Amino acid sequence: MSTRTPTIAQLKAFAAVADHLHFRDAAAVVGTSQPALSSAVAALEEALGTQLVERTTRRVLLTPAGERVARHARRVLDALDDLVDEAESARRPFTGPLHLGVIPTVAPYVLPTLLRLVRDEYRELDLYVHEEQTHSLLDGLAAGRLDLLLLALPAGVPGVDEIPVYDEDFTLVVPEGHPLAGCQGVPRAQLRDMDILLLDEGHCLRDQALDVCREVGAAEAGATRAASLPTLVQLVAGGLGATLLPETAIGVETRPGSRLAVARFTDPAPYRRIGLVLRASTGRAAEFSQLAESLRQSIADLPVRVVRG
Repeated sequence: MSTRTPTIAQLKAFAAVADHLHFRDAAAVVGTSQPALSSAVAALEEALGTQLVERTTRRVLLTPAGERVARHARRVLDALDDLVDEAESARRPFTGPLHLGVIPTVAPYVLPTLLRLVRDEYRELDLYVHEEQTHSLLDGLAAGRLDLLLLALPAGVPGVDEIPVYDEDFTLVVPEGHPLAGCQGVPRAQLRDMDILLLDEGHCLRDQALDVCREVGAAEAGATRAASLPTLVQLVAGGLGATLLPETAIGVETRPGSRLAVARFTDPAPYRRIGLVLRASTGRAAEFSQLAESLRQSIADLPVRVVRG
């Protein structure tokens, strides 16, 4: 049986079914009726000459061929989205929707500056913010759910470009009254004698802090972990140990009355690099590079070092 070239409508219908494994839900996502969606999937099967979907009375299953075709369909649709984005960006940059993913250890401290920048300079940009852990953000970027990420570099995955924005030092946070409270020039080796509290698995800040500890032979304190920085500093304030915070978090998390104190490492202090991550195939690379430069200028009042790369 000869095959025919599928239409975009057929690919969109089938991709929705593959994602939701439910015709009614898929039809709602695509914005069409269930019979029209079923007809589009059937037409795709006829065009390709193979069964893609197994229909039962209770559920929808993909055939082995359907699994393979679904992966290709998503890539084709992502490429089509990039094409539309490129045309729109070239015609009118900084307009329309922008889905930005941000890691939780950056969002509370840098988002106010970024949101103010967008409000003041890019008023026609419809910004949507998604706060998620790094692995979820990278999955969302690859799937086309997100357009741009703000996270710790390097991302460590293929198919993306990275734009460094700033470096920030790590600061040692201890309970109020600790012998190191307020100290400057603390050697990293001091960590070996301390109970270091860290975030849960999945946070890139945990991995970065662990790297600092491993360099000097320090270890994490027991099994106590936190899901967020506010919880982490509460554990420190309660006397369970000390932790490492990025410099941008210090003003928020160790404000007066927090029962916390800070100590700074001797130079060169451990640090992390934060930047923008985008799909290498996107048509909005020039737009995102301009956004990165605007962000560099806007964070001048934050305790960071601007990076241009």
